[in-house]
Amino acid sequence: MSGRFETTFEVDRTVEAVFDHLVDGRDDPQSSPRVQRIERLPDTPTAVGTVFRGTVKDAGTRTAREFRITELQAPARIRWAEVSRNSVTADEGGYEPEPVGDGRTRVHLSDVLEGHGIGRLLVGLAVAAARKDAPAFGERIKAAAETAVAPR
Repeated sequence: MSGRFETTFEVDRTVEAVFDHLVDGRDDPQSSPRVQRIERLPDTPTAVGTVFRGTVKDAGTRTAREFRITELQAPARIRWAEVSRNSVTADEGGYEPEPVGDGRTRVHLSDVLEGHGIGRLLVGLAVAAARKDAPAFGERIKAAAETAVAPR
C-alpha cells in the first residue's frame, strides 16, 4: 500500500533563489523537526545521483534515511527517491518551484509514501499524518527559505 501527500505554498523570493535553497538539502532540519541531521554526498553541488543521508525521528524512533536525486531541472524541478529501506519510505517525491511574479515563487511539494513489511500496516497512518501536517510543513519550508535567502 502507498499514499501521496502534497502541498503548495508561496515564498517571497525569486524562483532561482528558492530553487538554490531547496536543492542544497542540508537546511532540511530548519523546516522539518523530524530531521535530526543530514549530509550531502558527495559534498559538491547537488546533481542527479547526489545522495542526502540523515537521521530522522518518527514516533520516538530514530531511523537512518538516504535519498537520491533522480531528476534536476533548474529552476523548475527537483525529484528524489528514498534508497534506504525502512518500514515506511518516500519512494518518490519532489519540489516544483515556479515564478508567480513580483519576485515570488509558488512551490509544489509531493511525496509518495510506501509501506514495506510491517510498514504496510503503518503507511496509512503515516500518510494521514503527513497530509494533516502538509500545510504547516509548507509554511516551515517557506519560513526557512525566506530566512536563508536575502530578498532582492
